[in-house]
Amino acid sequence: MQFLNHQKKFLLVTAVAIIAVLYGGYRYWELRKEKISLEGNVSELRQQVAGLGVSLASTTADLEEVRTENANLAQSLIAEQSKNQAFETQIHDISTTVGSLQKLSTIDPQLLQKYSKIYFLSENYAPAQLSSVGIQYIYDKTKPQLTLPGVLPYLTAMIDASNRDGAKLLVLSAYRSFYEQAALKTGYKMVYGSGANQFSADQGYSEHQLGTAVDITTQQLDDSLITNKFASSTAYAWLKNNAYKYGFTLSYPPNNSYYQFEPWHWRFVGVGLATYIQENNMYFYEMAQRDIDKYLINFFD
Repeated sequence: MQFLNHQKKFLLVTAVAIIAVLYGGYRYWELRKEKISLEGNVSELRQQVAGLGVSLASTTADLEEVRTENANLAQSLIAEQSKNQAFETQIHDISTTVGSLQKLSTIDPQLLQKYSKIYFLSENYAPAQLSSVGIQYIYDKTKPQLTLPGVLPYLTAMIDASNRDGAKLLVLSAYRSFYEQAALKTGYKMVYGSGANQFSADQGYSEHQLGTAVDITTQQLDDSLITNKFASSTAYAWLKNNAYKYGFTLSYPPNNSYYQFEPWHWRFVGVGLATYIQENNMYFYEMAQRDIDKYLINFFD
């Protein structure tokens, strides 16, 4: 009986062992199968990764090539833009030059020439056009006065400003032709003899023939044009401080090389040049003609 029990236990243990071995073998087979499958997947994934790496490298190379092309295109665009800008600048410069030449062609170059004793203006010279000065701006209402059309608004604006400030300027004389100047000089010579040369220009040498010069007076100063009297007047003080704003400059200041001091004689040279003369404490006739000519294009501006 005891032997049978031992035999049963042995058989049971043997059966369990066999089952365990069989199960272990089965599990080993399943795990190996799974391992082989996983290894296949890993290999496939590695191949895919390798393929992606190649694709990425190719894409990176393509991208770099595109970037290089874009950079080259950008440089080419900048170069073309620079060329276009240079071309536009050239066109602008040419247009400006043409415009300046056209503008200069409409301005009489004689207007900024120096005419006094040694500088002669032809007897045939006359302004292309003259305008009448309003009677309210003239000292002697019976004697019409003329000036260049482009000068007239500056002249009247100056007189209006002097009226507001109490100086109350008036035009005594403006444009005079070659022959009017000759007659005037003859009259002066009859009265003053050779002394007339100190204050009156011969025909052809007078700024009045240009139509840009005016002799100024006031009701109080009358038409006698006495130097000391005018030089100490309110009118002269006002002109010294303000005439340049309207383009006028004193032609013959004290100690000039041409005529005696003429505080009443003012010539229109344009606001730009008159301002330059004022700010540099100089006068028109001591400037070089080439420096004066630079202001011709803006004469009426």
